[in-house]
Amino acid sequence: MPTFILTMSCPDQKGLVAATSNALVDLDANILQNDQFSDPATATFCMRTRFEAPLFEADEVKAALSPTAARLDGRLQVRREDHKRRAMLLVSKYDHCLVDLLYRRGTGELPVDIPIIVSNHPDLRDTVSRHDIAFEHVPVTRESKAVAETRVLDLVNKHRVDFVVLARYMQILSNDFCAKMAGNVINIHHSFLPGFKGAKPYHQAWERGVKLIGATAHYVTADLDEGPIIDQDVASVSHRDTAEQMVTQGRDIERRVLARAVKAHAEDRIFMLDNARTVVFD
Repeated sequence: MPTFILTMSCPDQKGLVAATSNALVDLDANILQNDQFSDPATATFCMRTRFEAPLFEADEVKAALSPTAARLDGRLQVRREDHKRRAMLLVSKYDHCLVDLLYRRGTGELPVDIPIIVSNHPDLRDTVSRHDIAFEHVPVTRESKAVAETRVLDLVNKHRVDFVVLARYMQILSNDFCAKMAGNVINIHHSFLPGFKGAKPYHQAWERGVKLIGATAHYVTADLDEGPIIDQDVASVSHRDTAEQMVTQGRDIERRVLARAVKAHAEDRIFMLDNARTVVFD
């Protein structure tokens, strides 16, 4: 039988799990895994359920479960697990996050399809070509920014892209782009947010004599570097470390954090709370 992923968020109330479970039983479904969380601050209930069912299409399952979700005032999504999310990667000249994501995709660790990679520089074309993925060079200048973003959105539609990953893409996206792709653009910030924003964050951290450096994966919003945080990690440093050594450590953290964030999004493990906080199931 096909395996499906159900995600639902709704106002917290009694009987949520029972109602959903009973609806799945009516489908002759077999629950394989269930994660749930009730957030007292927003009175929101989040649930992710992985199950088998003797149906073929996710739309069939969703249609059967929709009356229950509607009764609970829930936002319901259903996806066949073997129907992978399609991701577009945006890159500039740094290749460490790009290469890491491509490696994890190739080994099956990262369950995504990557139909196209877009860059504002041509430098990584050869790197991408070795993975049999389309590469599009879309230059960006102050004058051409709007045209470039329109081209990227055209490619999103052409390649049926579900979400976009900024794998060290060194451009600030416009408010219009952020609005059109809300909740579907993931960025890796080379710092443990909040703090040390702007240019050369590792050098700023070194100048302050910090003992931890880190990286943050977050959803992109119109408020620069203020989007909901998905994943973070840190590494200890000391007075013996140079700024260049911090950069090297930082790149490793960036790779790990971005990969975890992309995997969580691709597997439907992330729920938004009050447009600022996230629930991320393991």
